[in-house]
Amino acid sequence: MKKRLVQHDNWATPKNVYDELDKEFNFDFDPCPLNFKEDGLLIDWGERNFINPPYSRKLKEAFIRKAFNESKKGKLCVMLLPVSTSSKIFHEIIYHNAEIRFWKGRINFLANGVENERYKSGQMDSMVVIFRPKDKMEAKGDLRALLRVSIKVREEKIKPIRSMGEAK
Repeated sequence: MKKRLVQHDNWATPKNVYDELDKEFNFDFDPCPLNFKEDGLLIDWGERNFINPPYSRKLKEAFIRKAFNESKKGKLCVMLLPVSTSSKIFHEIIYHNAEIRFWKGRINFLANGVENERYKSGQMDSMVVIFRPKDKMEAKGDLRALLRVSIKVREEKIKPIRSMGEAK
């Protein structure tokens, strides 16, 4: 029987995961870091945001909606989320409006900001969801391309997805 961690929302992103994403996106704000004193849903966000929201359903969905709305204001929002492609919010907001990258392997998030020797692998697969600034995306033209999900396959961090009907 698998041992499961106590369910709570106090999970921090491992430094190596954050650093890899920061190297590409150059973040200037995190609206929901561990032990943040303000409500990240009620404050103004930066221009280049890293968001690893609480994974409880209502809070996670609220941060996804906020990130999408911030992108409409011309802000970059990069989210680290559990893979949940059958959820309603995935199909309503993420699928048609974001670039999606699947992280290779499970991330060992830090419970209350501390690595736990007892649990050395994450509980779920992760995806990076990128809501790019809408004004910059629309300037590129092809609106149909904006509505499709763009899945980037980077050999060192994510697995390619086999298309339906493709030979194994």
